[in-house]
Amino acid sequence: MVTPNSRQSYAGLSRAQLATLVPELLLCGHLIDRSGMPHTIGAFGREGMTEVAIDEWQVASPVYTRRMQTALGFTGDGVETIFKGLQLDIGAPPQFLDFRFRVEDHDHGEFWLDHCGALADVEPLGDQFVRAMCHDIEDPTFDATALATNPHAQVRPIHRPPRAPADRKPVCAWRVSIDPANEPPPIPRNAGLVAGSVAATVALSPIDPADDGTADYRGPLLSDLRFGDFSRSALIRIAEEVALQQHLLVAGFLIAIRERVDAQRAAEIGRKQFAGVAGVAAERIRSALGLGGDPESLARVLDLHPALNPRQYVGARVEKAGAGVRLVLERGCGAITDGVWPALLDPDHLAPLDALVRGVDPHYTCHTSKATDTELVVDVVRAEEPAAEAVEVALTRISTGAAFTFTDRGIPLPLTVVDSPGVRSDR
Repeated sequence: MVTPNSRQSYAGLSRAQLATLVPELLLCGHLIDRSGMPHTIGAFGREGMTEVAIDEWQVASPVYTRRMQTALGFTGDGVETIFKGLQLDIGAPPQFLDFRFRVEDHDHGEFWLDHCGALADVEPLGDQFVRAMCHDIEDPTFDATALATNPHAQVRPIHRPPRAPADRKPVCAWRVSIDPANEPPPIPRNAGLVAGSVAATVALSPIDPADDGTADYRGPLLSDLRFGDFSRSALIRIAEEVALQQHLLVAGFLIAIRERVDAQRAAEIGRKQFAGVAGVAAERIRSALGLGGDPESLARVLDLHPALNPRQYVGARVEKAGAGVRLVLERGCGAITDGVWPALLDPDHLAPLDALVRGVDPHYTCHTSKATDTELVVDVVRAEEPAAEAVEVALTRISTGAAFTFTDRGIPLPLTVVDSPGVRSDR
């Protein structure tokens, strides 16, 4: 007998659990590129990888940036709004990419990174890879993110890696300026594909303004976001938006890949990306929430995993099936329409799900119990012997983000428009 469980994805968590989970989701979103780029390099070389990264972030970040602004009510057209968006962006997970900000006025500000986990990942690969990330990729993609707030915003480096001296701190610094004389760059050729996706406009959980805690981010820019200060309903919405950011980024990634190879090869690369980040994300979620390796913990991780959320976009149900766990994927959901991760799963291609469940315990394995035009039903069972870690997961684990630990930084400070200490443009 199969009985649905009582889980409701992020709505089934307490406020404290959500405050723990949200930064994890932001970091897992950042690890998507750590998972996908090794396979992109293998297919297209370093220069091709750089082109794919530019393409995916340029088309995805403006869409999800505007969504988060609307969700938390911090719409505006100044640098403060740009900086708030970065604090809720999978491209800048808190602490792992330790963004610090200084606002001069509505049209001018600076940010710098006291720590950059992404740089820590690529510096061992040499200056060519550092330049690819910190010059070739950052220049157009920082502008794309800023342009979501103001078409005349520009982000320009004060200094950036390769670092000289090698231990230079902060690792980079950037100046943001808004000027009507700044000509917006051309719209990326595939921007309309992502802007017109189901993910771009899907309605997510409303925030209850009467909930205990902060319901929006309308106040001053804060030095850090302490997620525990948000209300439970706000945290549910933030978690849903962050999960959706990941699908939007994957949409951009797959569009770029499909332009370069045939459909079968693109699906192979997409599944490898999916598997790598799915396993590490499952492991981090399990650990962050203090879960074990039992079927109940497995069901909880499946219920919360960003690849299967938000529920309004990914039609997924997690059920108890006897002593095991069953995952039901609806084939008519928005994620299938958009061709993102769930669309890459079928009875012959369950490796990403295997990687996910083995992030909870390596004994778990997935088997298709039913596949129709309307749903894919996968049973997760426990094998006698543990499976070896998938190569894709091992490659993703090379990132320092896989083992990164968040810390409590205490009460954040409001960043007012004053000449506060920081990185100055003359440094």
